[in-house]
Formats: sequence, C-alpha cells, structure tokens
Amino acid sequence: MVVYAYPLRGSQNTQPAPVHTPVVATTAQPPRPVVEVVFVLDTTGSMGGLIQAAKDNIWSIARTMASAQPQPDIRVGLVAYRDRGDDYVTRVVDLSDDLDSMYATLMDFQAGGGGDGPEAVNEALFAAVHQIGWSQNPAAYQVIFLVGDAQAHMDYPDDVKYPDTVQAAAARGIIVNTIQAGDDPSTHSEWLQIAQLSQGAHFKVGQQGDAVAVATPFDADMAKLSKELDDTRLFYGDDKAQARNRSKRAATDKLNEGGSVGSLAQRAAFNASSSGAKNFLGDSELVEDVASGRVDLAAIDKAELPAPLRELSTEEQRKLVMDTKGKRDALSSNIAKLAEQRQQYIENELSKDADVGQSLDYQIFGAVKEQAAKKGLSYESAPAH
Repeated sequence: MVVYAYPLRGSQNTQPAPVHTPVVATTAQPPRPVVEVVFVLDTTGSMGGLIQAAKDNIWSIARTMASAQPQPDIRVGLVAYRDRGDDYVTRVVDLSDDLDSMYATLMDFQAGGGGDGPEAVNEALFAAVHQIGWSQNPAAYQVIFLVGDAQAHMDYPDDVKYPDTVQAAAARGIIVNTIQAGDDPSTHSEWLQIAQLSQGAHFKVGQQGDAVAVATPFDADMAKLSKELDDTRLFYGDDKAQARNRSKRAATDKLNEGGSVGSLAQRAAFNASSSGAKNFLGDSELVEDVASGRVDLAAIDKAELPAPLRELSTEEQRKLVMDTKGKRDALSSNIAKLAEQRQQYIENELSKDADVGQSLDYQIFGAVKEQAAKKGLSYESAPAH
C-alpha cells in the first residue's frame, strides 16, 4: 500500500490496483455489495488515547461492517491530519481491501504537534473526498468518519472550506459522520454542522476514545492460529505480482510482531470471514486459485511459482497445494469457533456495563446500521468485537 503525503491541497489521487490475470477463465459471480469507509483522524498531541483506540479496534470495526447481509466487500482508507507548521498537514492512505497494509501504516502514527486550537480539518476533508479513489458504484455505501477534538482553521485563504467539500461529498453520495473527542463547545457546533451537511451522524466520545476493550481467554489462541493461517499463503505471479506479495508479507509480519493480542484476535476473526478473504489472500494466492479451479497449476510458468514448488513435479505440487488447503480450512474453522465464543464472552461482560451504548464501537455501529440500510444492507443488533 502506498501512503501519499500532501503538505497542502493537491490533485486527486487515482491509483487503480493491479490485478493478477488468472490462467483459466471462470464464470463471473454476481457482484457483492461494497462498503467503502475512510477514517479522517486528527493525529495532534491531544489525540494519543483515541489514536490508540483506533489501533486497538480497527479490526472489530471492519468485522462489524462485514457482518451485514448480504455480506459486502470492505475497502478502508485513512487520512491523518495535523496542521500547517507541523511535520505534515495530511497523509493519505487510499481505499483498499488490503487492511493489513493499512493497519501497518496506522501502527506508525503517533500523536504530536498541534497545541494551538484549530487544526487543518479543511485540508483533511478535501483529501478524503477528492484525493481518495472512491469507486463509481452508485450502490456502494460510502462513508467518512471525521475523528478529532478541535475545530477547523477557517482563516487560511488558500484552502477549500469544509461546507463546500462536504456538499461535494453529499452530491457524490458520500456520507460524512463526525466523532468529537472531548467536550469543546465550539468544536461541537461546527462538527454538528459538518455532519448535517451530508445527512451524517454526530456523536461525542471521551478523549481516550471510549472504545470497548475486553480481554478474553480466547485472544492468545486466536492470535496464534492467525499466524499459522498466514503461513498457509503461497503467493505466485510475475515480478510485479511478487513485489506486491513481498509488500503484503512485510505488512503482515509487522502487525504480527507489533500488534496487541486483542487486535490480532480481531484480525483473525475478520480474516476467517468471507468479507475478510480479500485482505487475507491478496491478488495472487496459489492455494485458493488452484483449489477453486480459477488456475491450472500445470499452466503456470515455473519462474512464477513460489520457491517451495519450483523443483517439484506437477503431482507433487498439486498434493502440497491441496494439503495446504486442508490445513487452512481446519485453521479457519477453529478460528471461527473461537471467534463466536469470544464474541459471546465479550457480550456477557458488556451486559454488566450500563454505559456501553455510548462507546466508540456502539456509536459507529449505530450510524452504519441506519445509513447502510438505505443501500440494502442489514445489520444485527450489536457490533462484532
């Protein structure tokens, strides 16, 4: 995944992802619904607690969004912002179904800068609407969550003010929701207006994010199984495909090494779901492509095969691939069972907390449930954790 840094407002980013062409054509499947969500996150010094909450809960948020019926494809992007005079004004991570790479980038963000009240909200919203590669699918549920604790700088003469940007978003069907950290009244009135301009939702959370955080007896086992599941991937393809695969492996290694046990458990549950398959598999994963019949193993150039298969006969290759598929299916099944037990454990714990409905997780879920219904997506009565 590429991170684009924009010191000031710039041209629109359009970076279509390359796709590996399968060796054997297959019958086209009906398209799945699409959910595209961009988090616009204030990363100034006062936002340390909420940034950590985002790191700890991004997988549960993705899994919640993936729990709709019919199950959607999920694409997530990120705009981090500070203010002029800080290390950066905006940093943009484009929409992608590769959540591993997005999360690996999110792990690097730390709170810093700011301290003078208003921030570069105008530039951040402009980047989210105009520098993100939103799909042209009118049926997609497309949403921005603006997360921060300070109002916009309205005194910069050379940026586009948020009313114009949010109205442009609304004209394209993109909803802007605002999540205010803290209780500043000036921020409240401004962010309420931002949400109303696109028929979005506005809600407040504490400065630490008020996210649901329940450690469970299942987390460590799920994190371990997730790593084993990652190890079943056999990537293949030409030089460009292999370069993408190396980048994806690096992102996965980074989050396995640096992610919290809870976030790794959440990622495991997401990857084991049908909506998490694209994140898990990437563009060119041999086991899935061969097992599904999309690719004829014998027709693949030996140089494009993963190293462990190159010196094997075709029959030996096929046996290794199918053995790996069996192991993967067993791991996914075990993760799914543990994820269900984990979810039930958390719901039992949260039933003792009368204030849980005001948490970051539940308020995001409430907004998504109401807004996505207009796109034909139905959610159950509680978020996944």
